Amino acid sequence: QVQLVESGGGLVQPGGSLRLSCEASVSISSISIMGWYRQAPGKQRELVADSTRGGKTNYADSVKGRFTISRDNTKNTVYLQMNSLKPEDTAVYYCNAVLIGPRRYDYWGQGTQVTVSS
Repeated sequence: QVQLVESGGGLVQPGGSLRLSCEASVSISSISIMGWYRQAPGKQRELVADSTRGGKTNYADSVKGRFTISRDNTKNTVYLQMNSLKPEDTAVYYCNAVLIGPRRYDYWGQGTQVTVSS
């Protein structure tokens, strides 16, 4: 069982920055993939960015060049640095951890609200 606790959401003006944090209850060096998803009202949850244990990262086209995902294994925490925020980035952001073995196990945080508005 993996518990994930997100923090760092809030209200920010367009063009501003926020950093989201997701602390895991286990060593993230043992987690195959850690990622961030988001869900805006009336829309499906979508992948924002993810990071494999081997260091490979993947970003949604809509956030490339603006968002950066990173891991700190010493703190069991994954971050999402969000720069040049746009109103369309407004959503609830969820941390995701994937364990891959004989089966795939997905774990989710409770979500943190990000609102980009003037």
